[in-house]
Amino acid sequence: MGAARTRTRRRRAVPWVVVGLWLAALVLIGPFAGRFGEVQQNRAVDYLPDSADSTQVARIQDELPGGESTDLVLVYHRGGGLTAADRQAAAEQVAEVEGAYELSDRPRGIPSEDGSTLMYPVSSTQPGQDEDARDAFVDGVRDITENTGGLSVEVGGPGALNTDMGKVFETIDGTLLLATLGVVTVLLVLIYRSPFLWLVPLAVAGVAAGLAMAVGYGLHELFDITVTGQSGGIMTVLVLGAGTDYALLLISRYREELRRHERPHDAMRAALRGCGPAILASSGTVAAGLLCLLAADLNSSSGMGPVGMVGVLAALVAMTTLLPAVLVLLGRPVFWPLIPAFGSAPTARRSLFAAMGTSAARRPAAVLAGGAVLLGTLALGTLNLTGDLRQEDSFTDRPESITAMRTLAEEYPERGTRPLTVMAPTDRADAVLERARTTEGVAEAAAGRSGGGWTEISVFATAAPESPDETRTIEALRDGLDDGLGAYVGGPSAQQLDLADSEARDRSVIVPLVLAAVFVILVALLRSLVAPLLLLAAVVAVWGAALGIGGLVFEPLFGFAGTDPGLGLLSFVFLVALGVDYGIFLMHRMREESLGGADPEAAALTALRTTGGVIASAGLVLAATFAVLTTLPLVALVELGFVIAVGVLLDTFLVRTYLVTTASVLLRRRMWWPGRLSRAPEPVPRERQPEPV
Repeated sequence: MGAARTRTRRRRAVPWVVVGLWLAALVLIGPFAGRFGEVQQNRAVDYLPDSADSTQVARIQDELPGGESTDLVLVYHRGGGLTAADRQAAAEQVAEVEGAYELSDRPRGIPSEDGSTLMYPVSSTQPGQDEDARDAFVDGVRDITENTGGLSVEVGGPGALNTDMGKVFETIDGTLLLATLGVVTVLLVLIYRSPFLWLVPLAVAGVAAGLAMAVGYGLHELFDITVTGQSGGIMTVLVLGAGTDYALLLISRYREELRRHERPHDAMRAALRGCGPAILASSGTVAAGLLCLLAADLNSSSGMGPVGMVGVLAALVAMTTLLPAVLVLLGRPVFWPLIPAFGSAPTARRSLFAAMGTSAARRPAAVLAGGAVLLGTLALGTLNLTGDLRQEDSFTDRPESITAMRTLAEEYPERGTRPLTVMAPTDRADAVLERARTTEGVAEAAAGRSGGGWTEISVFATAAPESPDETRTIEALRDGLDDGLGAYVGGPSAQQLDLADSEARDRSVIVPLVLAAVFVILVALLRSLVAPLLLLAAVVAVWGAALGIGGLVFEPLFGFAGTDPGLGLLSFVFLVALGVDYGIFLMHRMREESLGGADPEAAALTALRTTGGVIASAGLVLAATFAVLTTLPLVALVELGFVIAVGVLLDTFLVRTYLVTTASVLLRRRMWWPGRLSRAPEPVPRERQPEPV
């Protein structure tokens, strides 16, 4: 009895120790978590691969005298035509800018053909690589060039666009965190119908988010991992979404075990033993899928892999250590008013998922075929996806830099208004300049700064920025300068072209890697080849259908003028990895029932009945957290959030409920081939059992 009391005291002390360790960890990691936003890089060049021409141009520019230049375009416009007073006011403002800042060249006004617009290209190396200095320069120029007397003045150009983009990303982390917390709070209150219980997983998810930010900061400092505003925002969504999913599964199982065990710590031990493998495999598939992004050529994608993985693993650690400890310490009253008493039975009520499963099992072949046809039909919507998103269309609302870009495109249709930058070895600069001037599609070219053995050449195309004609000009320049001249072609338009090319390469490499990694984990968990193949086929079908729905609404309903080049790859990684989560929850319980002696149909329906509510709740939470991305002012994040949210809902309420269940009923024991469960004899139905002698 003394030994038993000692073991009991030790078991009761464990939760306190766990909570104490987490409190100590929070004190240590708090300062590092607060610095996560400081290491985010949001310049276009930070997203590019090291091998891209435009990346080389940006790096060489940093080494030129004065370092990186901040390029602006001051756009003066009056609809009825500029007056002499307008031109005088523009000249005075430009002179004031020249007096306030150290400019690379004296600005020269370029009038439009109809006389309604006057643009002044302005460039300065004074801010250098310091983003705060760049933003101060752009804001200062905007303060000087204020609209007066009906004369419209807009500050555009790459420097202004970077500033406007940076301001958006500065607000993303806080806005996204608060919005996601609000959505998760509402859903948890509705799911648990308890005034207290919802606080526990939400607080633990917040702790996990702090841990993820601290580790993300450490990854950047130790391994120079690229962290962008996009990857930081998605990490927040993953921590709260995936973490809440794990909490829902654990709490649901814990509630079941409290009816079977008198002591909460015994119930929690049984709950962790029962659902722990599914949670581990679930987080493992997401982490493995994200880690495959390390093979991406694109810096932003390769950085998102480990950053997202850190978010998932932080959620896993917090939900399997801190959450159980807190729940055990709070005991049964945390479930008030629906407290699960020891020895009680759950309230008898007709399960929606049991009814859905029963209806699907009546005609499984028809249900499976109908669902497959529906997903295939929705996937045809991908044919309606528009071309790659241009920079001027990348915001849901138009900041000043975008309106300036639109004005320039309308008023200067005969020439490009954004220069391409060519970096040439100084000893070959004259030959490169001559070759550039004679390239088809080039309006003019001029040499600029020199230093470190390189000369900067600005090239203006005759076509509008990011148009098909300008793309042909960039390709012609690169082909023409690749003849032993050693020059690189970069600039904002070239960067967008390199981004699209890298995305296409990454899709061909990473998609097979993700499928292989997830398949290996599923085989290890389910001891089968057929079940993993079924789950992978289902999530790939969901991905295609979700993209198809996006194609049907992005342009007709949302008015988007393009599709982000990274949408296909990122949505695939997240939907496959996250979608398999719910398949794991369902299949693990199905296998557990089959090992317990249930026949295949009963095992499938029991698994759906017992996990359907949890999967539905988890799917709603995860879809809602990704849907928060659609409230942000960046089209790329809106598109990504929409596709993932729609895909998760399809996966939760169509694929898991109907298609996987009906496929399991049809395949029966063959679902577990070649494992020993596939060779086990099926139990004889009761009505066919022989009468006892």
